[in-house]
Amino acid sequence: MINDADISENQLLHSYGEKVCMNLLKDHTTQQNIYWATDSYADYGEDFTFFAPITLDKITSYASKEGKVITKEQYNELVKKNPEEKGNYQEIIRPRAVKSKEEQTQRAKDKAEVFTPAWICNAQNNLIDEEWFGRKEGLFNSPDPENPQKWINNEEKIEFPEGKTWKDYVADTRLEITCGEAPYLCNRYDAVTGEYNENVKYRIGMLDRKLRIVSENTKDSKDWILWAKIALRATYGFEWQGDNLLLAREALFFTFEEHYIARFGEKKFNQNKMRMMPGAAYIISWNVWQMDGLTYGLPGHTPKELSSEEKIRIIQDFEKKKSDLGIFRTPEAEKKLDAERDGLIHKEYPSFERFCRIKDFIKGINLQKSTLRNIDFHDKSAIKQTFESLVNNE
Repeated sequence: MINDADISENQLLHSYGEKVCMNLLKDHTTQQNIYWATDSYADYGEDFTFFAPITLDKITSYASKEGKVITKEQYNELVKKNPEEKGNYQEIIRPRAVKSKEEQTQRAKDKAEVFTPAWICNAQNNLIDEEWFGRKEGLFNSPDPENPQKWINNEEKIEFPEGKTWKDYVADTRLEITCGEAPYLCNRYDAVTGEYNENVKYRIGMLDRKLRIVSENTKDSKDWILWAKIALRATYGFEWQGDNLLLAREALFFTFEEHYIARFGEKKFNQNKMRMMPGAAYIISWNVWQMDGLTYGLPGHTPKELSSEEKIRIIQDFEKKKSDLGIFRTPEAEKKLDAERDGLIHKEYPSFERFCRIKDFIKGINLQKSTLRNIDFHDKSAIKQTFESLVNNE
């Protein structure tokens, strides 16, 4: 358990292993790693430039350039023999709150990166819940009349309106656009001040609220894991910059862990840790993805479309092919060439060159048959779609 806003990638790697870390770095649109999508780290070298992938050896002390994970002892021995290697193994991704003021200002200028304080996130998330529940009273918290930047937690079990159940709330879709470090989704820390929030039950993020409901309504660990993963499947966010994206994914990952521990304790968590957390990492790798919110595509990439000139050139080439047929120019041969020509003009380019891919877990999985086994959370029958089709309700 990491009781800090600044999550240690070293600790994450040694606590959960390479597979979980690689899932948190996975991009399902390209089937490669997420990339930096910022020049904030370019001073570290070519491997830290805009389109360079974020790899384990760039963010931990315990992975070699070849991708082999090493122990803390092996790392210390390596640095002892080759002191210059120390610069190659360092944790450089940190939350905005602990970055220098100069870097915060520069990133705000470059990509309008501005983070929202917890009290505003709470107020806006409250509006969503008021709409969903159809009431203002008896929800997760209420405004503090003496301080608009604070709130009073509701310590009673949340009651649901007629016609809706707690399961409906848990499975209802939530999305944070241009999510940064995902302060609207999870409230491990205040994104502006960096203050860690130890009061897990009363955190105000959208996923936090779902997990509170799960904790209040499930009878045992198995039931909790099932519905907590359903909550996770229904929680989405996208972000341009790769470092923020990783921080957001890590925040959701440890939010999941911390809510389980708050409900059942660390001993029970350690018993179930590797049964549930790899599946959680997989869901997060799909549901919090890298995207330019204006193009629905990958940041910095221009969609590949044929220009008018290219289409005209293709038509001319095929007219020449018809002429070259000579005595073999039959209606059947022309029809075949026309089909080939039209196929090139209207070519279906790989989807990742135009729009990012997401996965609809809720529609794609029979929730009643899900179990604790990780294979159930890798169900290939789940619908894959582009973000464009999601927003257009296709």
